[in-house]
Amino acid sequence: MKTFIIAEAGVNHNGDINLAKKLIDVAVDAGADAVKFQTFKTEEVVAINTPKAEYQTKTTDVKETQFEMIKKLELSFEDFKELKVYCNEKGIMFLSTPFDIESARFLKELGLEIFKIPSGEITNYPLLKEIGSYKKKIILSTGMADLGEIEDALDVLMENGTKRKDITVLHCNTEYPTPFEDVNLRAMLTIKEAFKVNVGYSDHTPGIEVPIAAAALGATIIEKHFTLDKNLPGPDHKASLEPDELKTMVRAIRNIEKALGNGIKKPSKSEIKNIPIARKSIVAKRDIKKGEIFTEENITVKRIGKLGISPMMWNKVIGKKASKDIKKDNLIEFKDINWE
Repeated sequence: MKTFIIAEAGVNHNGDINLAKKLIDVAVDAGADAVKFQTFKTEEVVAINTPKAEYQTKTTDVKETQFEMIKKLELSFEDFKELKVYCNEKGIMFLSTPFDIESARFLKELGLEIFKIPSGEITNYPLLKEIGSYKKKIILSTGMADLGEIEDALDVLMENGTKRKDITVLHCNTEYPTPFEDVNLRAMLTIKEAFKVNVGYSDHTPGIEVPIAAAALGATIIEKHFTLDKNLPGPDHKASLEPDELKTMVRAIRNIEKALGNGIKKPSKSEIKNIPIARKSIVAKRDIKKGEIFTEENITVKRIGKLGISPMMWNKVIGKKASKDIKKDNLIEFKDINWE
């Protein structure tokens, strides 16, 4: 199964539509399946004096409120219409996460194929109910959540019309960047087993190792933040991949997809030619005369460049007689043995 890779632009456009278009170009060049932004009306999402998260205070102006920071990162609905057209022209799927009901309805009208519910909204009943009623494909992020909260969110989505098969649940940790010891990647498998849903992984660790590991564990969706430059001002740039890193991650995941295979254990097309070279056959340990009995003194096992009698038949050959003279290091072939 192909892993659906979402290049998470988020708010790394810094409120500039031209920067947003450059991010789309990077996602296309990297080979991602979709590029995702965040759609919100700041006044509907954050109270005026809300403080920032700790990681946000480290990467932005400590004097400004969360409201002020987010307002600067807001794009208009008209901007998103333009970005969707640009994505269509570039051949990549446009996605955006709504953080309020007005934004969700706008994205529905825009023709969004998949709706992403971010970790912070997993307990937002009105938004879950709204998006669940669209009966679209849904990606549900679960950072900061326990199994009970995931179950409750799934119940709301399904009670309002969304089918379980159309929901993919992403394991996630919302610390930016996430310490490796807090990733708990096996929790993705716990979610899959507990709720019988498709699962994926939204990554905020430094580097690309963990999303690659998630793909190897069976993630159907991988989401990863990226930026044009980690040194740009803004809350998420430092925990994001730069263009070359994003391209490397996508290529690695595509290689993992190929490497996972179909699970059937048999010789591959590429290795069949090596069987005669690598495997051993029963050969003459010394010159053997016609009528001589095969014993451990006159036969052995060696590579000879082609296949003869398998050493697994050793006990069936021992005690039989040679039907012809056989030179040292020659294969013992079936016709060389008197099987009577």
